[in-house]
Order: sequence, then C-alpha cells, then structure tokens
Amino acid sequence: MSTNDASMTAAAPGGIGNFGPGLDVLGCAVTGARDEVTVRWASDEGVVILDAGHPRLPTDPMKNTAAIAASAVMHMALAKGCRVADRGIAISIRKGLPLSGGLGGSAASAVAGAFATDALIGASNLHSRSAGRIGVLSVNELLECALAGESAVAGRHLDNIAPSLLGGIILVRSLDPIDVVRIPVPKGLRIVLATPSHELTTTVARGVLPTVVPREIVIHQMAQVASIIAACHSGDLALLGRAIDDRIAEPARLPLLPGFQQAKSAALDAGALGASISGAGPTAFALCDSAAIATRVAQSMQSAYLRCGLESAVRECEVDVCGARVMRA
Repeated sequence: MSTNDASMTAAAPGGIGNFGPGLDVLGCAVTGARDEVTVRWASDEGVVILDAGHPRLPTDPMKNTAAIAASAVMHMALAKGCRVADRGIAISIRKGLPLSGGLGGSAASAVAGAFATDALIGASNLHSRSAGRIGVLSVNELLECALAGESAVAGRHLDNIAPSLLGGIILVRSLDPIDVVRIPVPKGLRIVLATPSHELTTTVARGVLPTVVPREIVIHQMAQVASIIAACHSGDLALLGRAIDDRIAEPARLPLLPGFQQAKSAALDAGALGASISGAGPTAFALCDSAAIATRVAQSMQSAYLRCGLESAVRECEVDVCGARVMRA
C-alpha cells in the first residue's frame, strides 16, 4: 500500500452522556482529553487501520468506530458525486480518552474519524464543500456517519456523538430523522470528573436498565430534563444542580459502581450543585459554580473513592464549546 502526502487530523472531545436525568437525550462535551484520528489517502480501496490507538481496540475496520464512521463518510461523499473512487484511506488513532470510562471515548473516535475523513475529501473536492466548512457533508450527515460507528459498539444514541461533534450541551430531540438542539451553556459552570480504577462497558451498563418504568418516575424524569433546559437558558445554576436527579439509570447502575454513592455524597457535602453518573459509568461528574468549589469537590470525591479502596483520576473542566476540529491539514 502506498500513500500520498495528503492527510488530515481531527480531534474530538469526550463528554458526559445521559446528562443527569437525560438518558440518551442530553449530552455535554467537556474540555481536556480528546481522541485524535489521522486519515490519509491510500492507493488500495477501503479503509485500513494503521494504529488503533490501544492494544485492546480492534484493527478490523468493520469493528472499529473510527473506521466505520470514516467508511460511512466515504460512501456518503461518493453518493454526493465527490471524487473518492479507486482510493482508500489509512487511519491512525490516538486515544486521549479512557476505555470503558463513561466519557464518550468510542463516540469521540467515531466523530474524529468522520470529521477527518470529511475534511480530507473536502480538500480534494473544493467545488463540493459545504458553505463555510472544509468538508463536503452537512452536520446531520456527519452525525449519521459517526452514529454508524458508535452503534457498532455502544448502541444507537447521539447523546455523546452530537456534543463531541458540535460542542456544548446538546438535546437530542429525534434520531429518525436526526434533530439535535444546542442548549446555552450557563456562565460560571464548572465540572468535576472522577474516574475510579475500574471499567464498565456500555453494553453491561445498558443491560441493567429497566424495561418498564412507573409513571410517577417518568413524570419526575421529564420534569428534571425540562428544568435542565430552563436552567441553561436562564443561567440558574442552582436549578441546574437540583435537576441532576436521575431516578432511572442511576439507581439501576448503583450495584455496578462501587464507591459512586460515597463519591456523590462527598461531592454534595463539599458544595457541588449536583452529581451523577457520566454516561454509562464508572466516571462520576459533579457540577459546581466556582473554580474554588470545584477544587474542593475534586479532592473530596477522590478521597471518598480511596476510602472505598479505589484509586481515581479526577479533573476539573468546563463545557467544551468547540467540538470537533481539524488539527492539521
């Protein structure tokens, strides 16, 4: 296989899926660690993975989220009349996000793979670019391609993918057709992430979710999601914290998350506005209204996990409003 000099590298942030009570419908991108995907043209057709980014990640392009997303972009661009025939791409992945950590790592790889491939095709098809973008696909088309990759390993949901691509806090109104809404980021919001030293796959975490939910819990959940939207629009951080009250996924997943309840209680005692599980877990997140409180909450959560016999990595961050971006062209 030979390659030319044309390559693109895209980076996409991780984030908090199932933002509090927003199971599969609310997600939030966070600053800090990102996954990066580099794609370059190759003479052989199809997709080849040169580096999967981690020894445990598949090098089979049919099983890797970044490669599946990149392949979907290739097919969609070809259907739009772009020049990609008789060429393939080679992919290298750099994982900045943990595996099975609840921070949207598989989604970030899928988004970066789709975004980089779209940019690479766009560089070769200047006449076909979308207005104001280097790529050739629309936002919804990119979401669809990234969703193809995420679906292969974590299920068909956009609450990690959409924030990773677009940045910010995102409401997923619909999957069919794709309809996502950007929600304002309240001023002064700080986020603490605490990742204990154990893993939990999305498949296992989703497997314990209830198939039947009592009406009063559904009503409560809807009220909390609506309150999150209202709080973000009004900038009411206290209301946002009160609305982080998940009575569906969090109770079901507690047995899978040693130390979480203690870390959540410690966060609230230290001044956090609210706390819950990030994505499928095991990472816990806490919302704070100042950097000083965030530092205190981070220390308290780490200490709580340690008392439960678990090391944990903690970091203070903010909402990432940038989303995916091309790093090198």
